[in-house]
Amino acid sequence: MTAELAAELARLAGSAAKKVTSQAYRYRKASPSKEIASWCEARHLDHAFIPEKRRFADLKLLAMDMDSTLITIECIDEMGDMAGKREEVAAVTAQAMRGEIDYAESLRRRVRLLKGLPLSALERVYAERLKLTAGAELLLERCKSAGVRLLLVSGGFTFFVDRLKDRLGFDYTMSNKLALRGGKLTGELSGNILGAGAKGEKFAAVAKELKAEREETAAIGDGANDLEMMKLAGVSVAYRAKPVVREQATCALNWTGLDGVVNLFE
Repeated sequence: MTAELAAELARLAGSAAKKVTSQAYRYRKASPSKEIASWCEARHLDHAFIPEKRRFADLKLLAMDMDSTLITIECIDEMGDMAGKREEVAAVTAQAMRGEIDYAESLRRRVRLLKGLPLSALERVYAERLKLTAGAELLLERCKSAGVRLLLVSGGFTFFVDRLKDRLGFDYTMSNKLALRGGKLTGELSGNILGAGAKGEKFAAVAKELKAEREETAAIGDGANDLEMMKLAGVSVAYRAKPVVREQATCALNWTGLDGVVNLFE
């Protein structure tokens, strides 16, 4: 955001602008208003109203979703593409993320469509299509330097989550496991389906292990199955998320990269 825009927003907020980074500003004691929200939206600027004295250095736990949050793709949609069934799989994914159908049932439907897909196709998705979201590595580096523990919780698959854990240094993970036979997907899942409830339970368990108070935690997600986890966090961030998630989160980031999460804290 330019200095001129920062000054204009200061007048709307009734508060002086304090420069945080080259593009981020903080306004103390600003009150939420529809005028500020519409002004920012018209200029493609993210904004958030965060309780005072929320310091990044005080965080003990940051949790995030994988598909369309940490990474830019929905892995299962790309797997569907490999199987020649992208449209069918993506349509069910979209319904689930909007909260229109039960997540567990949606996952069963999609995995059935992938029956017979070879493991080599998953390897191609990881190597050729999986990209980290802009700002992801900067956010993770900042967390590690501040001693914030990292949790990756996904309704997606262990195949991808385990590789990202090793690559990026997550402390904790949770994901679903695909059943394989003869190097191909059977169209079923191995073990219980981990959805919204399991995400919330994992988040609560890790927070308890770390002796983290609610104000010392944060969670980032984009879909309806992230809400159980997000409602337990001191700060919940809807990242380029579905409307049902934006409505219930502490704040929504629609334009910035994931490193913008750092700017939410003092």
